[in-house]
Amino acid sequence: MKKGLVKLLEESIQAGIAAQLLPPVDLPAIEVGLPKDPGHGDYATNVAMILASQLKMNPRRIAEIIVAEIPGREQILEKIEIAGPGFINFFIKDDVWRQLLQVIDDRGGHYGENELGRGRKVQVEFVSANPTGPLHIGHARGAVVGDVIANILAACNYDVFREYYINDAGNQMHNLGRSVQLRYQELLGEQTDFPENCYRGDYIKDISQGIRQQETSGQLAEQAHDVAFYTTYAAAEIMTGIKADLQDFGVAFDGYFSEKELYKNDSVLRLLDTLEEKGFVYQIEGARWFKTTAFGDEKDRVVIRQNGEPTYFAADIAYHQHKYLRGFDKVIDIWGADHHGYIPRLHAAVQALGYEKTSLQIVLVQLVNLLRDGNPVAMSTRSGEFVTMKEVVDEVGKDAARYNFLMRRSDSHLDFDLELAKRQSNENPVFYVQYAYARICSIIIMAQEKGYELPSFADTDVSRLILEEELTLIKEISRFPEVVEGAAQTLEPHRLTFYLNDLAGIFHNYYNKHRVVSPDDDLTKARLLLMKSIRTVIKSALTLLGVSAPDKM
Repeated sequence: MKKGLVKLLEESIQAGIAAQLLPPVDLPAIEVGLPKDPGHGDYATNVAMILASQLKMNPRRIAEIIVAEIPGREQILEKIEIAGPGFINFFIKDDVWRQLLQVIDDRGGHYGENELGRGRKVQVEFVSANPTGPLHIGHARGAVVGDVIANILAACNYDVFREYYINDAGNQMHNLGRSVQLRYQELLGEQTDFPENCYRGDYIKDISQGIRQQETSGQLAEQAHDVAFYTTYAAAEIMTGIKADLQDFGVAFDGYFSEKELYKNDSVLRLLDTLEEKGFVYQIEGARWFKTTAFGDEKDRVVIRQNGEPTYFAADIAYHQHKYLRGFDKVIDIWGADHHGYIPRLHAAVQALGYEKTSLQIVLVQLVNLLRDGNPVAMSTRSGEFVTMKEVVDEVGKDAARYNFLMRRSDSHLDFDLELAKRQSNENPVFYVQYAYARICSIIIMAQEKGYELPSFADTDVSRLILEEELTLIKEISRFPEVVEGAAQTLEPHRLTFYLNDLAGIFHNYYNKHRVVSPDDDLTKARLLLMKSIRTVIKSALTLLGVSAPDKM
């Protein structure tokens, strides 16, 4: 509907120019949105006010010309109003809304999909936690945000590749190996001095015990293990656990990329040499610096330290070059919000590599405040213990965890109440939405038991759907494609949960006031078609969220 109105507005402005009622103008991107007050129509646009500054005309006069020139308006529009300084409000005919049920019926489970991506290749890199410990709930939020963004982009016909970047090089890996080595030595009765920079969680003890058990059972030959052995063993064990936890959370990757790959054949150094030849890297006092200020960063950044060790930034430059060389048109990184200051330097690197700044999009994910019945839950302690993703998923279930992590914008802090997420009541958002789906399934089963077949649009008199609540439901499910496309354009998956909560609320209100199956056969069929359409939309939206749509609850 929005795209149709935009097309009409473009045609009407061109007609106004052709009739010399408006001066020639480069058309801006026309935005059509939902009015805050439903009394102001189904859709509204401020295009007249945007054009006013360019055309040096009164915006209301521009709006009058646009409205007068809209072609075929009587076919779809009940009326058009000009409000305030020049807003144009559109009131769509009820029958036009009802006819949109045919689109949903024809497309079925594909309703909401679109061609926004046109097959372009996009990589979504997310989670990418260091293999130094289990995933915690902060990682869990990033995991579901990245996974659902990938789902939404795939629904918009992007060729999506999901990737996990394994930070398996650098000091943190040495510290991991050293931590396991020291705990292993403790198992043998040796006294150890455990450094502050070592990892202290119980999982380190579990890994060291696993090594010892394999040795005593003969699965692993006893030997004088060095730190490198413990690092390799521990990283493999931790990554195995991470992959299993992600699978239980409904998150799967198309590929895992090891940071070690970047250092083969001196690839990082050779890339920096190339960038130095181009004037983007320079040397001062034994260190090498990247000239990020040339692209708007507040200061230049070190890529090779004075001791010859590369920084994380150096590896990230090489990694992102590798992404583009694999043919991705768009690259999306999902980061923790504490990496906000890192964005300008990476955008600088992408541009220095010869790619458009806009080809790299970064989504920030804020922290999660874990609650239990409104009371804060301790997230971590100095001993290295923390609430893991697995603990949360095991307690509340995959569906509730995924849905609740998406109940706010990803760059906003999120309160996650464990008890609320488990509650079988309307207070629990995922229960509220799933219950709407289950209720519709129950209605359809009851109707079938009374001899009704699930109707198609062609067999239904949709003009019987005249109640205000019915038209509101039709308008809401007709918005689903707009929601999907908007979420893809903005990389905001929370739009789907907001939409589902609204749709479920409208449905439950309708269900509590009206009977779908009644003595009036034609009305029953029309309402069953409406229920079928709502069910289609809810299931499609839940599928994008990676949440199940249960037939019974």
